[in-house]
Amino acid sequence: MALSPRTEPDTVDELLVEVRLFSAEFPVLLANHLPMIIVALDRLGASSERLREYFETYRTTNGLVPTPPPVAPIQRDRWTDALGDRTREYDYRAFFEAEVRRIGIDSAIQTYLPTLIPGIGASATHGMMRTAYGLMRMDPTEVGTALGYWSTTYLSMPRATGATPITDDPGQVLARACGLADLHQIEAETDLLWHNIRAAGEKPDFAPVVDWLEIGPDTGRRLAATSLALFAATMDFSALHALTGSHWIRLIGPHLDEADRPALQRYFWQIIASLVPKIGFPSLPSAEQLDEWRHLPAPGWPEIAAVATQSDDEHDISLVFSAREEEAVYGDRLYRVVAARRMGLIA
Repeated sequence: MALSPRTEPDTVDELLVEVRLFSAEFPVLLANHLPMIIVALDRLGASSERLREYFETYRTTNGLVPTPPPVAPIQRDRWTDALGDRTREYDYRAFFEAEVRRIGIDSAIQTYLPTLIPGIGASATHGMMRTAYGLMRMDPTEVGTALGYWSTTYLSMPRATGATPITDDPGQVLARACGLADLHQIEAETDLLWHNIRAAGEKPDFAPVVDWLEIGPDTGRRLAATSLALFAATMDFSALHALTGSHWIRLIGPHLDEADRPALQRYFWQIIASLVPKIGFPSLPSAEQLDEWRHLPAPGWPEIAAVATQSDDEHDISLVFSAREEEAVYGDRLYRVVAARRMGLIA
């Protein structure tokens, strides 16, 4: 199937304006992926007609709801007072859209995001996702909306204490987390991803995990490689968010002050470690196994993208787009293999 030319920018912008009329979540507390998927579909080559069709299908199928009504304006000197309060979505979005207009995208990111990073699990990391996609397009309204989304769904987790790290290997962090007795006793309120994250964060044994990883110049690449290995081994829904999340933090990092970038990586990996019970306490594959998978026959990106753009599953589209973007940076053919497998193009 041939890909259409990239959608004219006016179509993407038009749909993003419309999607901002809806809440960033829909019942019950599920992340609204629509603004990000519209962008991903465009980047993957979907036509304007397909974008509009996807918009209507997603809106109708998921029963998107309007943004909650305003409660009270967020005050700049007390902007953290209502973090995590979903009733304040309108207020936080209005505040951050105004702040981005006032000081610009990068200044807003550098001013506010360091405070939000410890709550990176917000809406199961989808506040981070929307921020990354807004930054990818340098779209000031989307960035402001995303910061508001992150704020209103902020998820408190154990804070870093500055304790001495124990490893520079993200895989070792996951392996040690799998051995925590408390994580084998998780009883999440519901099966929602962020409820599972929160349940892990409430376990005493989990508190030190955030300090375990030593952050260095190569940490971003190692997080990406470990996330890819985790997804290749499990093809698991939660592990999918490790792969896509590695893409998102790579997009966000350059907009932060250099001193704040390690926290973005540290707290992101805390969230992935919190999900090991949901993934089934996985073991990472050997280098030999990964290399065997890496060399499996797989179609090229145009064919994979063409199939993805016809899917109505937001996670198909998100995964294929992030995998393609990450392969372009890291050069690992395994990204193409897992994307083809996700789309049912190879066994």
